[in-house]
Amino acid sequence: MTEYLAVDSGTIAYEVAGSGPLIVLAHGMGDSRASYRAVIPRLVAEGYRVAAVDLRGCGESSVGWPAWSRTAIAGDLLAVIRHLGGPAVLVGHSISGGAATVAAAREPSLITAVVELTPFTRKQSVRIGDLRVKRFRQGMLRLLGAGAFGSVPLWRSYLDVAYPGTKPADWAERLGRVESLLREPGRMKALQGMGRSAPTDAGAQLGNVRCPVLVVMGTLDPDWADPRAEGAAIVDALPPGLGRLEMIEGAGHYPHDHFPDQVVSLTLAFLRSDAARA
Repeated sequence: MTEYLAVDSGTIAYEVAGSGPLIVLAHGMGDSRASYRAVIPRLVAEGYRVAAVDLRGCGESSVGWPAWSRTAIAGDLLAVIRHLGGPAVLVGHSISGGAATVAAAREPSLITAVVELTPFTRKQSVRIGDLRVKRFRQGMLRLLGAGAFGSVPLWRSYLDVAYPGTKPADWAERLGRVESLLREPGRMKALQGMGRSAPTDAGAQLGNVRCPVLVVMGTLDPDWADPRAEGAAIVDALPPGLGRLEMIEGAGHYPHDHFPDQVVSLTLAFLRSDAARA
């Protein structure tokens, strides 16, 4: 059941399932909370209360927001956590990985641990040699084109690269839902706004995080020529001992949808570790 929370500039949609310690799931740009549809029941079965959030401008949340930065998204996520009686573990994918970093640094009493899935959390730079990596070149061109032209077909084409190899069983339904949402008034503008938002605000907060952080990267993520190096750089920028990097072989930019069992297993092992329980 969809619930709604009014914040300063609009309304955030979310759904809650299960009971127990709170985990909040936040998706990436151009998407909705449905990207976690395979993760939610697995976490509920493990004894967690799981809240999946539609980011501002996405899913069933309202459109027409004044800002699309990770800091703005972090404020929405913190509002949801307060409303649900946190603290919470905050799981963020892509742009929401950066937002989770900001949220954890801003309100450490509300965030017990962070899981960043293929996150954009640092300032990005492209080297000439990166363009020799075919999947990176293909992904970047389609991603930039979708943002520049507001093109749903180019976004679908990007998703084809972002899910390498065999697609999820409900792939056609997944693409249809994404396309349908992006054709609603204001949804593509949200994608474009998030795409133009640089992750420098999140990168500046990495050193201020005080809770354990798990970074999960896919070995075939087209958003980076070297996904492992990007994940390691995020961990290195955190205070010593707080970060952990895990790689999922064969995963692209959506491991929680493409490889949900592995993501849930890594998340549960992280949350049960001494570092996350401390």
